[in-house]
Amino acid sequence: MRKTSINSDNHMKQFIGIITLFFVFFTGYGQDMKKFSLYKPEENAAVELEKAVKEAKASGKHVFVQIGGNWCVWCARFYEYVNNDKQLDSAMHAGYIVYHLNYSKENINKEIMAKLGYPQRFGFPVFVVLDGNGNRLHTQNSEYLEEQKSYNKRKVMEFFNHWSSEVLKADNYKNY
Repeated sequence: MRKTSINSDNHMKQFIGIITLFFVFFTGYGQDMKKFSLYKPEENAAVELEKAVKEAKASGKHVFVQIGGNWCVWCARFYEYVNNDKQLDSAMHAGYIVYHLNYSKENINKEIMAKLGYPQRFGFPVFVVLDGNGNRLHTQNSEYLEEQKSYNKRKVMEFFNHWSSEVLKADNYKNY
């Protein structure tokens, strides 16, 4: 009889331990997302996007529009992944003016989404590349850049390199 009591106590301790780990993991994760505030639902996105386009034109770059929201786990992952990798961060800023366009229940930026060809159809985050005149060059479903619970560095770098303004210059292709 005592043996059963010890086994029951051990099972109860294991059960409580598992529940505690589960609670700590998900509570901590939720708190991280509460701190994530990259997107600005209250911002006049049309004005800010136009500023980014003008800056891109003046600097000879493209605009990299990351569409998502502060509610989006994958948006936070992409932002942290690129900004914590010096090569990716450098490639992004060398070729692009970066703008984070909000899409949330507070503000879905309906008119801009229509102008960009309804990129929300791909889920979030979704990336749109604009030229220095504001023309949409490419819409990227971020799922193709993912790897497990993160992103694939080679694929992200390839995306940045393939859509930069430098590679789209006609002089690069005069012998093709």
